[in-house]
Amino acid sequence: MNWLLAMFMTAVMTCCSGNVAVAQNSNSNRLTLGAGLLYERGLDATVAVEHETRYHNMWEYFATGYLKWDEDPEAGHITKKSFWHNYNTWYLGIAYKPCVNRGRNHFGNLRIGGGGGSDLHEFIGLVTVGYEHTYVMRGGWCLYFKVKEDVCIAAKDLFRTGVEVGIKLPLTK
Repeated sequence: MNWLLAMFMTAVMTCCSGNVAVAQNSNSNRLTLGAGLLYERGLDATVAVEHETRYHNMWEYFATGYLKWDEDPEAGHITKKSFWHNYNTWYLGIAYKPCVNRGRNHFGNLRIGGGGGSDLHEFIGLVTVGYEHTYVMRGGWCLYFKVKEDVCIAAKDLFRTGVEVGIKLPLTK
């Protein structure tokens, strides 16, 4: 009878340890959709694909559109034209996000990356750094907020500092 109990306990422990190992090394992919406000008078929208490696470290491949509005000099306030057609850029890039904070249903990552794009006339380069905190919801969905600093090369504004909020949708289980 003791050998039956020992085999049962061994089987239970093996199954439990296997599930823990899978949870620690999930290698999941997520689609990220976010929008943010940047200093001074900036707005951006980001679409990204994340690949999670061990311990919530991630690689992110992103596409971002940036819009900077200003007051219309003729009207003296913000108009449709001065909002949508003042200064626009887009860029593609990659970021590595090592995990620096883990909790029960949340984790935080540093965000270090770079990319390139255009202001619709010339090439611009981009270096991005920041912090992203993610809250895991039921079904693998996530909510996140990000504090970021973009350093732009050959653009009208050298620094873009701001916050972004968004959702992460699971692509794989």
